[in-house]
Amino acid sequence: MLYPLTFEPIFQERVWGGRRLETLFDKSLPPGQSIGESWEIADRPGTASVIANGPLAGHDLRWLMQNHTDALLGELPHNGRFPWLAKILDAQSDLSVQVHPPAAVAEQLDGEPKTEAWFVSHAEADARLIAGLRPGVSREKFEALIGTVDFPLGLNELPVTAGDALFLPSGRLHALGAGTVVFEIQQNSDTTYRVYDWNRPGLDGQPRELHLAEALQCIDFDEVKPRLHAREYQSANGHATRLIALAPEAFRLDHIRMETDAAIVLPGEGVRLVAVTDGRLTLNGAGETLALGPGQFALVPAIAETTAARGVDAQFLLTQAA
Repeated sequence: MLYPLTFEPIFQERVWGGRRLETLFDKSLPPGQSIGESWEIADRPGTASVIANGPLAGHDLRWLMQNHTDALLGELPHNGRFPWLAKILDAQSDLSVQVHPPAAVAEQLDGEPKTEAWFVSHAEADARLIAGLRPGVSREKFEALIGTVDFPLGLNELPVTAGDALFLPSGRLHALGAGTVVFEIQQNSDTTYRVYDWNRPGLDGQPRELHLAEALQCIDFDEVKPRLHAREYQSANGHATRLIALAPEAFRLDHIRMETDAAIVLPGEGVRLVAVTDGRLTLNGAGETLALGPGQFALVPAIAETTAARGVDAQFLLTQAA
């Protein structure tokens, strides 16, 4: 029988990465590398998260999908792979300005659709996110700015502090700004089209590839000046919930604050991902007890539907089917 699972993080070196995952979340980063991404729960070709707890430790998520699909996902539709990818990103410098394709366009471009959401865990002074275009920037004006020093002037910038959240539907131009650390939940996809990369070399010393023709097919030019998600919580049954993302084709993402010292049934239903953003949370289900701190993730399989959660002042992200 499956039980709540934790996994070994998979660290990814990035030209824009840093070392803050070490200091903020006590992660054991490989020495001498700028780590931009910690893949916490992943089932990508050639890269699958390895189970860290309980009797199934050492098996990976690919093995789970091949051998325990029904117990893991329940009735959740899937294409043979786990439907979500969960990460923590550390932006020491700006990420490239990029876009992910909507489903219809992705099929035409032989790519994968990708909707995602960010929760800001850490933000330095003057940190910002880039999302969408400024008012008055039409497709024609945008194309004219490409490749010029004035390109950033067409981008919509959002000042952020810890606790802010941003939904990024496919087709929304975006970039993570320097000085931020975010939890990212996304569709299981790796299709990204870069528009601008701040005129810097990649890890190999060469400029990274841009994908202008593909990006122009994907960007939603009717969307101007998107906003951060409101910090509005609704209290019920010992916890308060803030909806961050609701994408029927992708996932639902909530941020939850525990408001009691008593155990409660973990909110939601079916297969769920838990990511602790603050405090300490204990999950107990199917004979397994997990003690999770900030920056730690767990996968609760559909079969463990009555998993209990407990944690005074704990806060966590909860991903489930929309």
